[in-house]
Amino acid sequence: MVEPVLREVRPEDGPAISALHARAFGPGRFARTAYRVREGSGLASRYCRVCIIGGRIVAAVRFTPITIGGVGGGMGDGKGGALLLGPLAVDPAFANRGHGRSLVRQAMDAARADGVALVVLVGDEPYYARLGFTRVPPGQITLPGPVDPTRLLAAELTPGSLAAYAGMVSHPAYRPSI
Repeated sequence: MVEPVLREVRPEDGPAISALHARAFGPGRFARTAYRVREGSGLASRYCRVCIIGGRIVAAVRFTPITIGGVGGGMGDGKGGALLLGPLAVDPAFANRGHGRSLVRQAMDAARADGVALVVLVGDEPYYARLGFTRVPPGQITLPGPVDPTRLLAAELTPGSLAAYAGMVSHPAYRPSI
């Protein structure tokens, strides 16, 4: 059995990650609200990770620096900064083996070590609860488009940090039209 290699995303990983997203999510992925937040941001932040098995990228996770209510994107705002997790993609042939969870844990450990306070995402609570995510109180944090409020989740990398964030999620380079 070939051991998986987990590492930071490199610029040359872009085409393989795009192909993985296409296999895992199909063309509908571009219509998701979280994609609107990431518009204008680079492909990868220092927290993005890939899982490689046998020389092939089989899982990838993206983390984008964000602001929430205008706070958090600078990572030096005194609140520790905030990240948007997603997408997390796993090749269907390698699903349910823990590769995605391992990537998220490794990246969140790095973010915590750097002083990032909060990670938010839109996802399935049963899956992400195992990684420390809980529902955001209704109306506290919003995104620039439709989101099922029961799927808006956050993980406090600094205990108690969720209470310090409220308002619209945005990437500092993105200007929502709403």
